[in-house]
Amino acid sequence: MKVVIFCGGLGLRMREASESVPKPMVPVGARPIVWHVMKYFAHFGHTDFILCLGHKGEAIKEYFLRYDETLSNDFVLSDGGREIQLMSSDIQSWRITFADTGLHSSIGGRMRAVRKHLGDDEMFLATYGDGVTDEPLNDAIEETRRRGKIASFIAVRPSHTFHIVRFDDEQVVQNLYTVTDPTSDVWINGGFFIFRREIFDYMQEGEDLVEEPFRRLVADEQLLARRYEGFWSAMDTLKDKQILDTVWESGEVPWRVWEGSGRDRIPVRELAP
Repeated sequence: MKVVIFCGGLGLRMREASESVPKPMVPVGARPIVWHVMKYFAHFGHTDFILCLGHKGEAIKEYFLRYDETLSNDFVLSDGGREIQLMSSDIQSWRITFADTGLHSSIGGRMRAVRKHLGDDEMFLATYGDGVTDEPLNDAIEETRRRGKIASFIAVRPSHTFHIVRFDDEQVVQNLYTVTDPTSDVWINGGFFIFRREIFDYMQEGEDLVEEPFRRLVADEQLLARRYEGFWSAMDTLKDKQILDTVWESGEVPWRVWEGSGRDRIPVRELAP
């Protein structure tokens, strides 16, 4: 199943870490965040990627054109360094389409721009190039297929801390306290999508993905939210990056499903200051 990854945004809220590279290329550990995203999909057997490029897209192209397998795999060096034998490989089975989808395009515009690369596939996957999860992906695909819906997305609890303020009629603060989730009922779109080709019938030129098209899907009862209480995190800000770096350095990395590091790991919300 093809995987569309949106990699073209300006990343304005990550400006401190992405002055010279696009946000998907900001590293977590030794590899850029988009590599982690792609490894997640590849673990479930989905290795045909379509990267929707825009802002500093050449940096993403250069990274994969010069990809060095030895940085993340064990290898044997012999013959004075002239021969390298990899013990395993990251991207040997990957097929990556690099598509320029415009500097200022909306997410909907980027997806419409790569429609020609999807071939005749009945379903495809899509996500942003800066979020990670350990959701059992193939189970989610099967559930979406079984329910017969045109689209589904992962629904997660917000991982950020909120400061709840109580004040009187004179706006004098009576109480101030911190919670991770303001109510048990708050769920947000986590950005891991499963689509049938019919999604394009709900999209028009110039529209974003989750505004008008999703409203049309809702009206037709064709949009499914996959409620997930496992690990999920988006790298929207420098603070998010710092949290993901902390998780990575702990060695207990929930989204590293390709190494069997399971879902019973440290939730991001427990690490946030």
